[in-house]
Amino acid sequence: MIDVPELSIGERIRHYRTKSGKSQAALGGLVGRSEDWVSKVERGLIPVDRLSLLLDIGRVLGVRDLADLTGPAISLSLTSSPEHPAVPAIRRALHTPPSLLGSGLPGEPLTADELARRVDEAWQVYETRTERYGPVGQMLPGLLAEAYLTVRSTGSEDELEAPRSLISLLHLHQVFLRRVGERKLSLTAADRAMQIADDTGDPTLIAASAWNVCGILTSSGEVGDSLELARSAIEHVRPGDDAGPEYLSAYGALHLAGVIAAVRQGKAPVAWDLLREAGTVAERLGTDRNDWHTSFGPTNVKMHAVHLAAEEGDAAEALRLADDVEVPEPGGVLPLERTTRYLVEVMHANRLTGDDYATLYMLRKIRETSPEEIRYFPLVRDAIGALLKRERPTYRRELRELAAHVGVLAAA
Repeated sequence: MIDVPELSIGERIRHYRTKSGKSQAALGGLVGRSEDWVSKVERGLIPVDRLSLLLDIGRVLGVRDLADLTGPAISLSLTSSPEHPAVPAIRRALHTPPSLLGSGLPGEPLTADELARRVDEAWQVYETRTERYGPVGQMLPGLLAEAYLTVRSTGSEDELEAPRSLISLLHLHQVFLRRVGERKLSLTAADRAMQIADDTGDPTLIAASAWNVCGILTSSGEVGDSLELARSAIEHVRPGDDAGPEYLSAYGALHLAGVIAAVRQGKAPVAWDLLREAGTVAERLGTDRNDWHTSFGPTNVKMHAVHLAAEEGDAAEALRLADDVEVPEPGGVLPLERTTRYLVEVMHANRLTGDDYATLYMLRKIRETSPEEIRYFPLVRDAIGALLKRERPTYRRELRELAAHVGVLAAA
């Protein structure tokens, strides 16, 4: 392990890439990114702030512990990845034939309305609570069994309502499993939701399910497949003049999925074109919504513009665009995770411009917004470590207290 704690994540990646004899192009290809992306990461121009991507890079470079890439604030073996305690039960549920799932449950099936309420409650826990993985993980296997049993038992008057809830629940499985590192299982859930949506023929459900599949493909490094799916689904479900807000939300979200896949494939012009199209849909929608948990609307389109500029390494442009973004208050229409990740991106852009005070302000904002989540962003620890090297009397106490909270310094 490198024993130089002040090295950034990008510098550590460059060290182990050079040590392994791989070129920037080779590393990029093995993790689904471009040579230019690797170059900007190593120079600190763009962040690597997703645990799944750090794990992929570590495995490709032969790193034994994630702390080799992040510094000693994190220690996680790459040779024996522990799984979340909820995963075995979820795996069994997803591997059980749907016709059998729920057959042994006691009591009567839920009504379509009861199922919808239960699924909404699970999403509410996931999107609003900082301590969410334990409670949601316990809910998912049993709720999936109840959902399949309800779908099999509902009458013609609820013919579409129960499948809609099942699709939404499978989308929650996809997001949960992706976040805890179970990408194959996540894709299983996303594919199953896509199949059910396709069987209904409902373009809103198809768009929302395609958006979910794009998410897991992109996070798995399969950005080409993700972009292709996003663009083909956009053409397949293009709405008419009478499309309602739910339809427009899912359709617009497909564009944002394509934006992320395109820029990570090194196709920035395609990404900007898709973002402009998303902006047109958002204008037509007229407000922020979270239909099918896609977080689509004018605000998220603007957030993606900031992300796109940051991915290209243009911190000044990212900050200029950020001036036009009004971040919703916690508990609003956008999920906590989305707003927190956006704040981290703005913090990093300020750091790249050398504005220590603005960086510290954003770190404070992130902690106020999500005191638990802030601990899990390597980019936050990287920024705090850099500030500690040149701390000033005017903010020393606050910085050290924040560093202790995140785990960069031992609490006094």
